[in-house]
Amino acid sequence: MRQILVLAVIFAFALPPQVVLGQGDYRLQPKIANEWAQLVLKGINTEFPTKLSLVYSDENQIARPRHHFPAFYGCFDWHSSVHGHWVLVRLLKSYPDLEIAPRIRKELGVHLTADNLRKEADFFAREEQKTFERMYGWAWLLRLATELDAWNDPQGKQWRENIRPLESVLTDRIKDYLPRLTYPIRIGQHTDTSFALGQILDYAEAVGDGDLETLVRQRAIDFYADDRSFPVEYEPSGHDFFSSCWNEADLMRRVMPQPDFVRWFATFLPTISEQISDGTIEPVVVSDVTDPKIVHLAGLNLNRAWCLKAVATALPKEHAIRSKLDRSAKLHLAEGLRYINSGHYEGDHWLATFGLYAIERISVVP
Repeated sequence: MRQILVLAVIFAFALPPQVVLGQGDYRLQPKIANEWAQLVLKGINTEFPTKLSLVYSDENQIARPRHHFPAFYGCFDWHSSVHGHWVLVRLLKSYPDLEIAPRIRKELGVHLTADNLRKEADFFAREEQKTFERMYGWAWLLRLATELDAWNDPQGKQWRENIRPLESVLTDRIKDYLPRLTYPIRIGQHTDTSFALGQILDYAEAVGDGDLETLVRQRAIDFYADDRSFPVEYEPSGHDFFSSCWNEADLMRRVMPQPDFVRWFATFLPTISEQISDGTIEPVVVSDVTDPKIVHLAGLNLNRAWCLKAVATALPKEHAIRSKLDRSAKLHLAEGLRYINSGHYEGDHWLATFGLYAIERISVVP
């Protein structure tokens, strides 16, 4: 008993300061949850600065972000606003007693109206916008829909209905696009195919869209089943916020039975036992939190954290690499959390999303 107590104390001191030990999982400190909510609330109402990547057919289409996106105009870009809204919904569900909860509800009620979301659906349905936010932003919109779908809350149910028109446009886009995507996009930023497929698959399973689920599963196998000896030592590049390597592994553990995944993983990363310990895969340092590209690396730590943990959990308990992956996941989480709420909008407009997602994917039990 004494040994167990000592180990528990040692581990408790190793926890990132933003979190506490909950019922087998990390939990945000209430103070931090409130601070992150404040960050997001500020961001979703901040229209400028903004970054648009739109195609215009004529000059009459040119307008400010709030006109195009009455729900998701803030947070510098559309996708950041979408996953910022996911943060707010998730905080309400996971931490309903937060001091800031009434304000969160009020702001979500202003943004997620039926009229606002219908206008956004109409925008995305335009032919010249068929590639806008493909597929990163689409995936986060479906993550938001998934979150609302599983929430037994009167306001949440209304927001769930309001989002359906935009959700429908984007699922149709996905079903049209994926059969025509000849090769996956392997990159440490938004367009990485494996990240989007993982999120879309979670959505399809949650809402019972069998056709979409089948399509995603087949495309995952088509793209990645034969991959071998991924050059993980080449990651990261200068402003990655994703690991294409670990996003892929996180996807494949979703689509393969465990025995098949174990065999695939051994071929995909044949020297991972050494690489996870020799410095090849270690948390990265952000040299400048005021640079909007360099601060991406903070997100990479968090992305790696949730992927490493997911892969570890997908392996048998007796697997030799499982505990090493688990430990690395926690180290990456602790490093990534340090950069959230830095006081600089370059990271503050989006990093709380990756932080919350990582925390809620990582259990402290190996």
